[in-house]
Amino acid sequence: MNGLQAPRGVPEYLPPVSEDFLAVRNTLGRAAQLGGYGYIELPVFEDTAVFVRGVGESTDVVSKEMYTFTDRGDRSLSLRPEGTAGVMRSVLEHGLHRGGLPVKLWYAGPFFRAERPQQGRYRQLQQVGVEAIGVDDPLLDAEVIAVADEGYRRLGLRGFRLYLSSIGCRTCRPVYRAALQEFLDGLDLDEPTRQRAQLNPLRVLDDKRPAIQDLLVDAPLPPDYLCDECREHFTRVQQALTALGVRFTLNPRLVRGLDYYTRTTFEFDHPALGAQSGIGGGGRYDGLMESLGGPELTGIGFGLGTDRTLLACQAEGLHPAAARPIEAYIVPVGEAARDAGLVLAGRLRAAGVGVDMAYGGRGMKGAMKGADRSGARWAIIMGERELAEGVVQLKDLETGAQAAVSADEVLGKILTGEIS
Repeated sequence: MNGLQAPRGVPEYLPPVSEDFLAVRNTLGRAAQLGGYGYIELPVFEDTAVFVRGVGESTDVVSKEMYTFTDRGDRSLSLRPEGTAGVMRSVLEHGLHRGGLPVKLWYAGPFFRAERPQQGRYRQLQQVGVEAIGVDDPLLDAEVIAVADEGYRRLGLRGFRLYLSSIGCRTCRPVYRAALQEFLDGLDLDEPTRQRAQLNPLRVLDDKRPAIQDLLVDAPLPPDYLCDECREHFTRVQQALTALGVRFTLNPRLVRGLDYYTRTTFEFDHPALGAQSGIGGGGRYDGLMESLGGPELTGIGFGLGTDRTLLACQAEGLHPAAARPIEAYIVPVGEAARDAGLVLAGRLRAAGVGVDMAYGGRGMKGAMKGADRSGARWAIIMGERELAEGVVQLKDLETGAQAAVSADEVLGKILTGEIS
């Protein structure tokens, strides 16, 4: 070992776990595609102002956790800590909001936060997200939440929970904010927390420290201050989720960690993950586009943690990549067989069959060990005699059954699973 290591807090996924990681990401993305969401590939870094104005200067994400640097043009840039603000910037820049609404997009990839690393809490975190922009409809809220729920269920997860709340709009939020501010002013808070309460009192509700949570037992809660319009909106969201068969629990203390959220907020968690039990969440953000200099358009979205969802799958004993990436392993004996095996591997791959082969001139014993390690079901054994007869030996590595079949029949036998 040369002493070089991956940066602290940056997980790496190696085979075979990496196959499960890919399956988690692809399955969550597939649920979004089935909902009519188009894929968007976002920049890994943006102008810092995108996140300061979009996420909120008072949030921990912006004030403490962003990786920010100055480039050669003396511009302040930041690695993306979340996806929504970047999506909104892109929608505005490319005029997507001037077409049919809602604009429905999904994305996937790494995000970056300078946090204290621990299990499930990383400095490079992977997410799958969706955004539905431009239509203020409680049924759209329900659809977004249902897409996330469907993604988890497609993975086979059953132990997760969905928490739901509403934090009001620009009409009723000021009334609640004033009530909460008055309550917080009467508490014995440390100076950093008191300063945070002055900037955005709702952020104090999101403080996970037990001592702070004990002080907040009697704090006023957002759902108690909803205006009639917000209350009706939230009722319709619940009705739609019930009609879709999505189970949820109301949690009036649920406050998401970013400033742009309004009205519907939600969070998925998995109790088996302990302190870092959140596996995804999101909400409505009706003022975000305006804060970035755009028109007054609503939006709702989510970010699902790919890393934590994989941990949840592992906790439930699930292996999302159950299908073998490699279905057949070619064992050539002799130089002529190696050449013929390479051609056969190309033919099978073109037909959609995952194939690997013993390279480096290994003998039969070593090559068969490679076949066992590959996880393939089939070994295709080729030697001088098989070449002369125009056949291969096709061996089922699960049952031990073996038969000579013509090279032209190999594909059909593998696809049907029969060698007799």
